[in-house]
Amino acid sequence: MLSEKWISAVLLLHLCCTGSGSCGKVLVWPCDMSHWLNLKIILENLTDRGHEVTVLVSPDSLIIDYSKPSTLNFEVIPISQDGDFLANKLNDFLDLATTVMPTMSRWQSARKMQEFLLQLTGHLKLLCESVVYNKSIMKKLRETNYDVMVIDPVVHCGELIAELLEVPFVYTLRFFMGGTVEKYCGKLPAPPSYVPVVMGGLTDRMTFLERVKNVMLSLFFDFWLEPYDIQLWDQFYSEALGRPTTLCETMGKAEIWLMRTYWDFEFPRPYLPNFEFVGGLHCKPAKPLPKEMEEFVQSSGEHGVVVFSLGSMVKNLTEEKANLIASALAQIPQKVLWRYKGKKPATLGANTRLYDWIPQNDLLGHPKAKAFITHGGTNGIYEGIYHGVPMVGVPMFADQYDNIAHMKAKGVAVEVNMITMTSADLRDAITVINEPSYKENAMRLSSIHHDQPIKPLDRAVFWIEFVMRHKGAKHLRPAAHNLTWFQYHSLDVIGFLLACVATAIFLVTKCCLFSCQKFGRTGNKKKRE
Repeated sequence: MLSEKWISAVLLLHLCCTGSGSCGKVLVWPCDMSHWLNLKIILENLTDRGHEVTVLVSPDSLIIDYSKPSTLNFEVIPISQDGDFLANKLNDFLDLATTVMPTMSRWQSARKMQEFLLQLTGHLKLLCESVVYNKSIMKKLRETNYDVMVIDPVVHCGELIAELLEVPFVYTLRFFMGGTVEKYCGKLPAPPSYVPVVMGGLTDRMTFLERVKNVMLSLFFDFWLEPYDIQLWDQFYSEALGRPTTLCETMGKAEIWLMRTYWDFEFPRPYLPNFEFVGGLHCKPAKPLPKEMEEFVQSSGEHGVVVFSLGSMVKNLTEEKANLIASALAQIPQKVLWRYKGKKPATLGANTRLYDWIPQNDLLGHPKAKAFITHGGTNGIYEGIYHGVPMVGVPMFADQYDNIAHMKAKGVAVEVNMITMTSADLRDAITVINEPSYKENAMRLSSIHHDQPIKPLDRAVFWIEFVMRHKGAKHLRPAAHNLTWFQYHSLDVIGFLLACVATAIFLVTKCCLFSCQKFGRTGNKKKRE
């Protein structure tokens, strides 16, 4: 006889499956690092609802730990390459990002990002080939009959696998470099007059010169900066599918685009019905802190604490920079919890404690949290918004400048330059906690974030299940996908109308000239008579 526990589990599974239409099979093509932390929450929620989730994972993944017991199924891709390749490349990039890129202009920084991504092209193509040209893996995937694929498009190939398997797919992303993929492959409107280019560090309220800069950045990302070797991927996708196609055409077949932002973060802009904003889906109420940490936080008294983290990718800094930061922190009355794995700075104050890891969400949700010093990663930004904590931004690369620009525009953050800042600069920036407007604006954004009819995580899961139930979401797909670029911009119509106007002007001119010539001949004849 089944125990009550098992009966409850079976009933719960049945209810979940009934509520979502059916228990489906989900195939996942992920991206590593912080992207995975966000995606993992969606996938675990899907398994809780009774769905079977399989993740195609590279053997050299950095934080996707497929060896631990999990509700997710991991299919490890057999790939013949140095297992440390990705880690070594990432370490090289982090050295560049923390020492050189912050001193560069937006254009130069974007170029460095492009160079890094181009170096990964060969590795990513090999990873893709290890799936699509592996007959046993593809046979297994076909026989499983997946209902949907969930893909992070930063790592190409997921959409190709979906096409080969004839499975509808859903994208999950913050943005693609410069926003070009969303604009051209997803057909998302982006008027440069008031929609700032991603990574440009601008707002939607631009001066004339800023609009000039935004247009120039738009052209730069559209025509001079390709994040990957597009021709290589176009050719590869055409060969794999056995018909002429392009990477962008294939990406444009995404049924739903789950964007990892929301209107608490974004500036108002036009969007399409198959774009859903699910920013902050990983955020949750704070849990109690570990005893030792709680005692340290409580010892801060009325001054409270400052939470300091540069994310999981930046593990240490130069000794000089670490001492500069520690000196600034030692001068503030708050207690500081600093996530840092490097050598202990000589200037570390008694008010500052170093940790290899901190429960960031729980600390930001603590009543004594007064400020958040952050590199500007999307996940951290949203935890700050969720709990209503003012921020000090120290952006270094990628979307971090753009994220901090959004928070500055909304009156929630101040920014300091990692390379040029002095100890006094950082100390003064932390004084945002003494200016009531920052806290008020942070609480306003928090209120907006919490005031949603459906929670971001539930919204993301709903649309994935929607695609599963309806075998896609073609009714949300704009007709723009079926138009050429000149049809999309109505250049053919404009050309036709200009031709009509030119023809009319030509005919009127001819008639006038003919009438004048005829009148002239008649007048001359009368004079002779």
